[in-house]
Amino acid sequence: MPVARPSRSAVLALSITLALGLPVSAVLAQEAATPAKTPATKTTELQTVNVTASKRVENMQKVPMSLTVLTPDKLEAFGQAGDTVLQLAARAPSVYAETSYGREFPRFYIRGLGNSDFDLNASQPVSMVYDDIVQENPILKGFPLFDLEQVEVLRGPQGTLFGRNSPAGVIKFDSRKPSQETSGYARVSYGSLGTANAEAALGGSLGAHWSGRVSALAQHRDGWIDNTFTGQKNVLGGYNDRAVRLQALYENGGFSALINGHARWLDGNAMVNRANAIELGDPSFVPGFDRDKVSQDGRNKQHLFSWGSNLHLAWNVGDTTFTSITGLERATTYSLGDVDGGYGASFHPPMGPGFIPFPAETADALPHDRQITQEFRLASNGQDKLNWQVGTYYFDEDIAISNFDYATFNDHALDGYATQTQRTKAWAVFGSANYQLADDFELRAGARWSHDSRDFKVDRVMSPIGGGPLLQTAQPHDARWSGDLTGTWTLSPNVNVYARVANGFRAPSVQGRVLFADFISQAKPETITSYELGVKTTGMDNHVRFNADVYTFNMHNQQLTAVGGDINVTRLLNASKTQGYGAEFDLEAYLTPNFVLTAGGSYNHTELKDPNLAVAVCGSGCTILDPLSANGNALVYGNSLPNAPKWIGTLTARYGIPYGDSGEFFVYTDWNYRSEVNFFLYDSAEFKGKPLLEGGVRLGYNWDYGRREVALYGRNVTNKQAITGAIDFNNRTAFVNDPRIIGVEFRAEL
Repeated sequence: MPVARPSRSAVLALSITLALGLPVSAVLAQEAATPAKTPATKTTELQTVNVTASKRVENMQKVPMSLTVLTPDKLEAFGQAGDTVLQLAARAPSVYAETSYGREFPRFYIRGLGNSDFDLNASQPVSMVYDDIVQENPILKGFPLFDLEQVEVLRGPQGTLFGRNSPAGVIKFDSRKPSQETSGYARVSYGSLGTANAEAALGGSLGAHWSGRVSALAQHRDGWIDNTFTGQKNVLGGYNDRAVRLQALYENGGFSALINGHARWLDGNAMVNRANAIELGDPSFVPGFDRDKVSQDGRNKQHLFSWGSNLHLAWNVGDTTFTSITGLERATTYSLGDVDGGYGASFHPPMGPGFIPFPAETADALPHDRQITQEFRLASNGQDKLNWQVGTYYFDEDIAISNFDYATFNDHALDGYATQTQRTKAWAVFGSANYQLADDFELRAGARWSHDSRDFKVDRVMSPIGGGPLLQTAQPHDARWSGDLTGTWTLSPNVNVYARVANGFRAPSVQGRVLFADFISQAKPETITSYELGVKTTGMDNHVRFNADVYTFNMHNQQLTAVGGDINVTRLLNASKTQGYGAEFDLEAYLTPNFVLTAGGSYNHTELKDPNLAVAVCGSGCTILDPLSANGNALVYGNSLPNAPKWIGTLTARYGIPYGDSGEFFVYTDWNYRSEVNFFLYDSAEFKGKPLLEGGVRLGYNWDYGRREVALYGRNVTNKQAITGAIDFNNRTAFVNDPRIIGVEFRAEL
């Protein structure tokens, strides 16, 4: 019997309902008459996972590179408590993430390579690509995860197909696309701290050649942190985060056109800083620390609005396909926080908690961010021996930044203001090919020529430390080759071994935070060459999949950010040489028809090899473990990179107990571990994150062959309290993780 199609009014109603955060019951009731699908056979073995890591659809086991695929069921579990894209931290081998901004501006690290810069024009060596559109600005990188087909984590340089700013790897997000088949779901949950989430999608045929899909997300949390200085209860830690995506697909013969529009609205708090929360001489909380309380005299608020649209066109002509991908992204944001994390100062007593040398209340704004991208590709269609693709790429970004500093001792009067503008243009040509030299050996190779130019200007109106107006400019540019070469040996139908050498680069960067300095800083382009040896296997009648690799890399002129320190100046540096090596594995297994296990792990060693690299140390109250130069700076030769845990481990397990003809009781749990991390380039006894193990659990029942589900969930179930970041220029200011969240969830599928 044919499946009924949703009405266009229902599609629109569902979009508006979720975007406004209203109940979805009316929309679900309207569609309740849709006949149920034919019951599906329960999956009891591993399914083929297709990826687009090489910009064509391939079986993951046939792609010769280190990669992990995160499926929708994992993403839904990780994000049940309203977690942002940071939920991916330690959820795949060698992947870590952190932020100092709250729910925006995620900073990702792969194999220890990342960037701790917090300026709004910061570049990162981990490229994030959403529906084939690179999200260059760090504000764009925080778009929420919902209604996704999957997430692909590509480790190692991706210079051939993804170009500039991907020397560490790529995280690739693919939305679920429209189809002629009617499909959809709704998911609602409510938990402690007033944590509420609503998510839904609906798609299907819109005509003979047209199909559409609308999906939306609304997330909310009440304020849960008291400010004991002002006497306000539950005033910090809350947010309202909403996003929507609209897609329309036209298909006719060998031609297709996919139109995508998306937007996000965020209102809430910036990162909540905790003054003097770290014990002197040890990376632990001070006695009596309470995660639910702060004592601050500054303000805290955050607003973000971003939107974008992209158009994918594909013409299948004989043995080739021509593809055009056009993207537009826009964003604005304003984020204000009490940076010193407390109240008062030495010249404005009383002060606390602890000693605070001076008050710091700052804000950053992105009043303008416009990104345009265009890619053209011509590719062969599934030839027996030779497959190839060639393409061109263009990138144009125009942004404006405003930096503010406020004197909290003078009724929050503005005492520092500067503006930055930056225009970046880049273009590239690339090509790649794979050739089956023998039945058991395939060779892949690719190359890319990139050109990048930047026009930067900073205009300081006033400085909080007495500096007058300042105008400085910079025009860095660069052009270079990147590429890869890979050989794959098929040892058996279920075992492949590959060897890969690849290089990549990050374009030159400029940093212009001049409220506390009279200069801008620049970093030369960084380059990396990586060597990787891996194996991909399936076994036990397709019940076990195990992939592993070892790698080593050499990086030259790595771009680093010296954050804060006693001079309270953030500046860019280049390390002449950085080395790294490690190992990674992914495991998926059906241990029994009702028991599924996945696991992943990595060891990553990074080491700075620049004997002349020295950085400013903490401004107040810390124990430096590095040798010092004659001018008191820390010599960081031999140190590991910031936010680079040596060990990462992740585990998920699901056990189901069938009940009745179409029901099942189940328990699902996931755990992630990361070893100690150092927050800064220099090594100190205080500014570290201790090893951290966090877990989640779901207990529930599903029926109607999994189309309906109700579950109890818990995130950070052990209520682990951890230091996740720090500020070092004023006092031992800490960032902390969220407390345990317990809630209930209901999900329904069409």
